[in-house]
Amino acid sequence: MRKRRVSNTLFEDIYCKYLLLKREIRYFLFKHIDEKFYPSILKYMYKKATGHKLNMNNPQTYNEKMQWTKLHDNSLIKADLTDKYKVRGWIKDNIGEKYLVPLLGVWDNFEQIDFDNLPDKFVLKATHGSGWNYIVLDKATFDRREAKRNFDKWLKTNYAYYSLEMHYKLITPKIIAEKFIESFQYDLEDYKFICFDGETKFCWIDANRYSDHRRNVYDINWKLQPWQQHSYKNTDLPIQKPKNFDLMIELTNRLAKGFSHVRVDWYNIEGKIYFGEMTFTNSSGFEYIWPQQYNIMLGDMWEI
Repeated sequence: MRKRRVSNTLFEDIYCKYLLLKREIRYFLFKHIDEKFYPSILKYMYKKATGHKLNMNNPQTYNEKMQWTKLHDNSLIKADLTDKYKVRGWIKDNIGEKYLVPLLGVWDNFEQIDFDNLPDKFVLKATHGSGWNYIVLDKATFDRREAKRNFDKWLKTNYAYYSLEMHYKLITPKIIAEKFIESFQYDLEDYKFICFDGETKFCWIDANRYSDHRRNVYDINWKLQPWQQHSYKNTDLPIQKPKNFDLMIELTNRLAKGFSHVRVDWYNIEGKIYFGEMTFTNSSGFEYIWPQQYNIMLGDMWEI
């Protein structure tokens, strides 16, 4: 499609209230507008999400630097490690296959999936986006028609153009099925480690995500931190340090080596550790951090 030439003034008028548009319309506009307007788009998105102005010319805070890297630091290795299928090979080579959730299949489209060969419980994921998943607890009652509609749509969508996380643009869409991980808890706990220059600095854990979402942030000594992300409050009761926490840090540092910033996620079920994912644009840089001084602190740790 030929891109229309849009003046800066007209751009300001059209996009200053872009968040009022449906997501599908935003996606179309972001995909086809000239990329020179991307910094201005991110400024509007950032202000709306965090309440702060975005300094793209001299980013200082953690969230500001993430906006800068979304446009200016998009290597193929970042795309491959964001790819939910390709990253598995990298994990196997670097820390071992035993840390991977067992793979049940990989397909180019929904029609190729042989459900007869899948267990009663499993997880379906699109490999090239975030949140494009189905947790199937009962294959017999699973609504395949609805799932097909969604996966058909997802596979045709380039996730990069939702929030301008441009490394997603390089990922080839596929569908994978992974083993459903049983847990004693209804809400499977996952641990998200924030790393700078290959070194783990903080870990957070979410609780009650489907009712009263809480989040605790800890340092590597499992000391609760005085800062938060988004509007999440701490849990009412302390969360116990997980088994093999030091091993999780060791593995995280090995995976984070060579990257100025990355988030590495794990599941830990009574000491059994499974790799979750690697994320280079944590919440797309739109979860505000408070108090603001800790947004600056995290930014100081990140050399771009």
